[in-house]
Amino acid sequence: MDDLFTLPDLPPHTEMIDGILVFVSPQRYFRVAVIDLLVSGLRRTLPSDMRVAREMTVVLDKHNGPEPDICVVRGEALTDRRQTRFEAADVLLAVEVVSPDSESRDRDTKPRKYAAAGIPNFWLVDMAGEDDHPVVQVHELGKVTGTYALTGIYHDHVKITVPYGIDIDLTTFDRY
Repeated sequence: MDDLFTLPDLPPHTEMIDGILVFVSPQRYFRVAVIDLLVSGLRRTLPSDMRVAREMTVVLDKHNGPEPDICVVRGEALTDRRQTRFEAADVLLAVEVVSPDSESRDRDTKPRKYAAAGIPNFWLVDMAGEDDHPVVQVHELGKVTGTYALTGIYHDHVKITVPYGIDIDLTTFDRY
């Protein structure tokens, strides 16, 4: 895992999955806009002891350092403004926006690895409908199974209480 942080001249947003470096390709505007919308919404009601970060490496184990599109972390996890990573134990929510080039990783590989690392909440965001609007699938980690269970699918409004009181109007997506 340390190689990910010491190799010179790696492109931005390089991830390590199963010990293999994964290079991220150019992204669709949908992804950029959804990330902006969700980050803004998550920060609106964020408790003072938590932080929202976008596209930061999360160290799951010595072979896995994915970069969730968004994560909510414990405030004390941010120790330095030059920091480049968070530990899985500090992540309360990981969010992945499905991209064509990483669909399998976003839907299968990353959620399994986040769950195995004990990250309690996971969102998967997809493009849907003729108007290409965002749909948010909210998952919580089952304590008995150690896997994620779907707790809701949101097309217009995400209003939930876990990991904190979140209220995001997805219909404002066109403004981003």
